[in-house]
Amino acid sequence: MTRIGAPRVLEANAKRVLQPTLQRWPRYIPDYARRQAHTAESLHNCRQLTSTTWRRPRQPFSNPIKHQLLRPISTDPIPPRHGPVFRFFYRSFAYTGGFILVVGGLVLGFFIYDASTYREDLSYTDIPVSAEALYPRRGGPKNLPIAESLVSDDDSPENSRAKNKPRLVVLGSGWGSVALLKQLNPEDYHVTVVSPVNYFLFTPMLPSATVGTLELRSLVEPIRRIVQRVKGHFLRAAAVDVVLSERLLEVAQVDAAGEETHFYLPYDKLVIGVGSTTNAHGVKGLENCHFLKTIDDACKIRNKILQNLEHACLPTTTDDERRRLLSFVVCGGGPTGVEFAAELFDLLNEDLGRSFPKILRNEVSVHVIQSRGHILNTYDEALSRYAEERFAHDQVEVLTNSRVKEVRPDKILFSQKDGNGETVTKELPMGFCLWSTGVAQTDFCKRIAAKLENQNNRHALETDTHLRLNGAPLGTVYAIGDCSTVQNNVADHLVSFLRTLAIEKGKDPEKMNITFAEWRKVAQRVKKRFPQASDHLRRLDRLFEQYDKDKSGTLDFGELHELLVQIDSKLTSLPATAQRAHQQGKYLGRKFRKLAQAAPGMAANQVDYGDLDDAVYKAFEYHHLGSLAYIGNSAVFDFNGLSFSGGLLAVYLWRSVYFAQSVSFRTRVLLAMDWSKRAMFGRDLMSY
Repeated sequence: MTRIGAPRVLEANAKRVLQPTLQRWPRYIPDYARRQAHTAESLHNCRQLTSTTWRRPRQPFSNPIKHQLLRPISTDPIPPRHGPVFRFFYRSFAYTGGFILVVGGLVLGFFIYDASTYREDLSYTDIPVSAEALYPRRGGPKNLPIAESLVSDDDSPENSRAKNKPRLVVLGSGWGSVALLKQLNPEDYHVTVVSPVNYFLFTPMLPSATVGTLELRSLVEPIRRIVQRVKGHFLRAAAVDVVLSERLLEVAQVDAAGEETHFYLPYDKLVIGVGSTTNAHGVKGLENCHFLKTIDDACKIRNKILQNLEHACLPTTTDDERRRLLSFVVCGGGPTGVEFAAELFDLLNEDLGRSFPKILRNEVSVHVIQSRGHILNTYDEALSRYAEERFAHDQVEVLTNSRVKEVRPDKILFSQKDGNGETVTKELPMGFCLWSTGVAQTDFCKRIAAKLENQNNRHALETDTHLRLNGAPLGTVYAIGDCSTVQNNVADHLVSFLRTLAIEKGKDPEKMNITFAEWRKVAQRVKKRFPQASDHLRRLDRLFEQYDKDKSGTLDFGELHELLVQIDSKLTSLPATAQRAHQQGKYLGRKFRKLAQAAPGMAANQVDYGDLDDAVYKAFEYHHLGSLAYIGNSAVFDFNGLSFSGGLLAVYLWRSVYFAQSVSFRTRVLLAMDWSKRAMFGRDLMSY
């Protein structure tokens, strides 16, 4: 038998066996052979491989080559390895080339997509339009045209089917209206949006647009694009009045000839979301102030700031006049006023010295006048103090416990309490004044409130917990956003609660005593009707024991009335913020979906009366998600008792929150581009 260690026999066997193998697989041998042999025909290496690796003499020589992993090999010598410098440049050029190919492919793909967006064929076709849309009939108290049909009702089959749906008219294009539109099903209602502007404005970032940190187009979204999702219609007009008995909305718009025309728009459900105006507080001279509510306001503020800076550079401007021109005053220490003062300081501190004489920076002054003891008084006190310390560091003067008496073209008169508690009248030269001190009702809301007996609030329209307008026909008119306030009046509904219990017991409500079990039942009904009262009804046993003054184990009518009045006094009005309007809009959208789903069943059973809203959906409950404010290269946050503040990291978090809340992908892209442009090129110091 042949032994493994016989080199000559193995050499002969290798010659005999390897030749046909190499003919069948001329470029393959095992991977371990390639690492040890320079050539496949070297008998010495073959003898060395067979003597050290293949230990199974009875197995044919070709089997390992057939069944083991084979790799290509060349008979040429292995080339020498290159140095690290060569490999570095080789990989760099390879990665650069790959990057260029990828970017080039993306650019080419973009141009191909862009080319596909252009149309050579004519896009118009014959569209049927009803005669009622072209020649509306007249009627109503003022004998005006009634727009029962719109010119876009037959644009598509979906629009044609919606003509017979319930008419939902939405006033305004703000946070509440947009949130409502996003929750609706396109097949449920014939939707019409009426607004004097044709865009949605992202108001929390509006102070940034006044100084060029953000462009105005980055904060707006075309309202027609949002309305299109629900197959609705948009009319750029202003609501004037409502005929509640006939369900007609009077609308005014300026026609092509520049004349104001009026017409009626019928509705089945009307949602009022017209917002609010600035509260004047009876101060004289507000025509000398600027406001910050719309895009036009932001544009005017930007032009006024740059105009003052340009006038301060003129050689004919005196020192006193220059200091007056560069004195910027903000009346109101709320979030809007504070954020504008911070943005204005950033502009003057970071960009003024690049393009204007440096002496302007030394003579610029920013002042904030606040009637309360602290700015941001609705926030945690620690955050208010942090904001004041930050402004003190930035040399922004904060005048607390001060009330503006009059605004003149060149100065502001205000009263302030001194250290002794006495009121002293002072004056402050100014070249610019922003008025941001609360909200008030619009003229349209005032007309509606004057028609209804149950409207007693001078600042907003009162609604119930289902956001229905108090005094209007039940389930027809709703109000959301800054123009409304939710009226709780828990005690006023006491009689209805007790009447239900009295009917069950067959007793007189005012003479009936409530046991603890019945008190739990009343509390559950109060929570359902007034969700905001839930926090005040947690420990029912303690409340029952506290107001059971005679220790009889029951509550009489007087004791229960006193308890509910106390709870009612603790319920505060909802804040006039974007998040409140957004939550109310989402709530109404979901409720309208439920009402549309229940409509066929109610129609089959001939149910068209009663509190349908309460039967279909729960009452509105506001959830405060927190407050945040920008205070100049830093930000403060107040999230349900958890408050914190910081520098640039907090600023990036502040931006991230608003970036996520932006209404569309388009506006998010524009926001990111504006922030990047500010970092690379600074703010645009141009007036339009």
